[in-house]
Amino acid sequence: MNGVPPADGEIRVLVVDDDPLVRAGLAMILGGAGDIRIVAEADDGARVPPLVAEHRPDLVLMDIRMPGVDGLTATERLRAAPSPPEVVVLTTFHADAQVLRALRAGAAGFLLKDTPPGELVAAVRMAARGEPILSPAVTRQLIAHVAAADGDGGRDRARERLALLSDREREVAVAVGRGRSNAEIAGELHMSVATVKAHVSRMLTKLGLNNRVQIALLVHDAGHLG
Repeated sequence: MNGVPPADGEIRVLVVDDDPLVRAGLAMILGGAGDIRIVAEADDGARVPPLVAEHRPDLVLMDIRMPGVDGLTATERLRAAPSPPEVVVLTTFHADAQVLRALRAGAAGFLLKDTPPGELVAAVRMAARGEPILSPAVTRQLIAHVAAADGDGGRDRARERLALLSDREREVAVAVGRGRSNAEIAGELHMSVATVKAHVSRMLTKLGLNNRVQIALLVHDAGHLG
């Protein structure tokens, strides 16, 4: 969907989890929202591609740990395909190497399975609009827990990639890494919101990324947030 709201206002969701109770709970919570519809369910990542092709969901709620094809592999495959739906991964851990890998693959964010219903509905709506649902604090927590293993080599690679950007684009990238909205970035850097959006779009193209979360992770990896 790539951040484009559904034309009819309805958000179509595919739920992928091997626990039928979790699927039932998600269906009950999301089904109570008038603008969200569960179009299909799956208990294995292997079923995701055909279900996406058949139902064209705007968003996939993806459990990470499943037998067969796990959610991480399914996310990587899905986000590598043309015009993929947004993906939000489901997990029981705040800081987890697999969550970070899913975010690097292009997931819009992650939700804990005990997320309160109201927050879950709000997060689905945000992700369907192409907005990240990951706070800067959570991103930093993930980086601190599991990204240190990359060492200086990871930081050097990240800085080499950011060097592809113009000075102004790097300023916008750092602001994205701090969790700023387009309006906040516009105010801080004295530019229009439209110009900020244009910078973000060009950065995604230059860096071969597909959402703001990946920009934020790259800025964190480069050590540009202090």
